[in-house]
Amino acid sequence: MSEKKVAVIAIGGNSLIKDKQHVTVEDQYKAAGETAYYIADMIEDGWTVAIGHGNGPQVGFILRRSEIAAKAEGMHEVPLEVCGADTQGAIGYAIQQNLKNELTRRGVSRPVATVVTQVAVDGNDPAFETPSKPIGSFMDEAEAKKRAAEDGWHVVEDAGRGWRRVVPSPLPKEIVEFDAVKTLVDAGIITVTVGGGGIPVVKNEDGTYKGVAAVIDKDFASSLLAQMLDADLFVISTAVEKVALNFGKPNEEWLDRMTLAEAKQYLDEGTHFAKGSMAPKIKAVIWFLESGGKQALITNPENIGRALNGETGTWIVP
Repeated sequence: MSEKKVAVIAIGGNSLIKDKQHVTVEDQYKAAGETAYYIADMIEDGWTVAIGHGNGPQVGFILRRSEIAAKAEGMHEVPLEVCGADTQGAIGYAIQQNLKNELTRRGVSRPVATVVTQVAVDGNDPAFETPSKPIGSFMDEAEAKKRAAEDGWHVVEDAGRGWRRVVPSPLPKEIVEFDAVKTLVDAGIITVTVGGGGIPVVKNEDGTYKGVAAVIDKDFASSLLAQMLDADLFVISTAVEKVALNFGKPNEEWLDRMTLAEAKQYLDEGTHFAKGSMAPKIKAVIWFLESGGKQALITNPENIGRALNGETGTWIVP
């Protein structure tokens, strides 16, 4: 490669699940292969890529299996942060094998590796005072209050559908294994990291770490990674080809390009980007660019190549 180009790509955990009829491990593996195909286009074009991914549905499956096994067989339940570690391994395996196979088919010799990654958060983050991220199965009120009393869970009633556990979603502060990740990326190794936003941990006064029950947004963790790597490009791969103003409304307007100032303005207006979907992505991009990032791209996996050629996608620049 005459010029080294580094990109961080964040792909959603939901992108591995096409619909409710395709949720098995095999289905998810095939979906990972489709995304890997488009990432391989970038690698073949000379990019070194670090890949972050979501894990929401997969953590939900592990929690559900754990809860069923605990009730039926007396098995121990799996702590939330361990579920995150489990999914980093499983999803990382699916991505790295698919990507390596695709590169091999193309005659491209590039190593691919997954790093089980801890991400430290501030134990005093306000999110810990107001847990809001629902996880696990629905419960009746009696079971929910029992778990709250016995296990210290925060539980809420969810729109008449039952009760659920909620956990905090604090901001990422430190990628614990960053030095290892940077060593791999500097060596040209395609690296899967900060899976599911990273395994959430807090740093003790003596410098040691301890896992906490929380969920870190994968776009924010990927944004932090892109900042720390001084990446040339931050890509958020999502379900839509471009970002839209007034999404889903009669006056919907698809955007080819935004400046940082425009992105902040549209976000502040509060009517364009849905709180649970596009808004966190725009915030993650803003954080990257405000920290000195060069450029960001939001598009869907199948259009990454076309977007890099300037044909589609939404580019956000300083």
